[in-house]
Amino acid sequence: MAFRVGVLISGEGTNLQAILDTLHGDAIEVVGVASSRHRARGLDRARQAGIEAEVFDLGDHSDRDARDAALGNWLADRQADLVVLAGFMEILSGPFIHRFEGRIVNVHPSLLPAFPGVRAIEQALDYGVQVMGVTVHFVDEGVDSGPVILQECFELPYARDIEAIEEQVHRIEHRLLPRAVSLIAAGSVRFDPDNPRLARTGGRDG
Repeated sequence: MAFRVGVLISGEGTNLQAILDTLHGDAIEVVGVASSRHRARGLDRARQAGIEAEVFDLGDHSDRDARDAALGNWLADRQADLVVLAGFMEILSGPFIHRFEGRIVNVHPSLLPAFPGVRAIEQALDYGVQVMGVTVHFVDEGVDSGPVILQECFELPYARDIEAIEEQVHRIEHRLLPRAVSLIAAGSVRFDPDNPRLARTGGRDG
């Protein structure tokens, strides 16, 4: 039976496309794509791949808890084993996170715990770091504070062209997020009881 993945997006959906291109098939199946915005380009990507897509805009619900309850029910109806935040630009409520505890992952454009939250790339450049990177982590109720699954870093050039840096970050995200999903689907990721900030990976990553 395929490992079932629900993907949450808010915009262009390039990380969704990376998952579709590298993972969607017999062993891993994307069973639904949910967007927080009506005009997200990622909705078209999902529909072109024959995947059911739905919008859960906060403005269409009475409050965040109601939106997240509807979103959670939609994912549960599709029997999602894992919820992947692939450019989902919304805060999820505590009840939603508890409902899918240990089954939500996010990709973040920094080497966490450095530079959590919004504008992570700009934060890093303002700080003057010489190395940046990407983190895939489990989601908890904190701000980008869940256990780290995978990280990849790169050195920054002296000439700091933010568009070029963003392109480099996206290239890494498109590799790292599908790799993390694949490891989880294979049962190769487990929580480390001695280090709550780290998720252990098996095989060559462990």
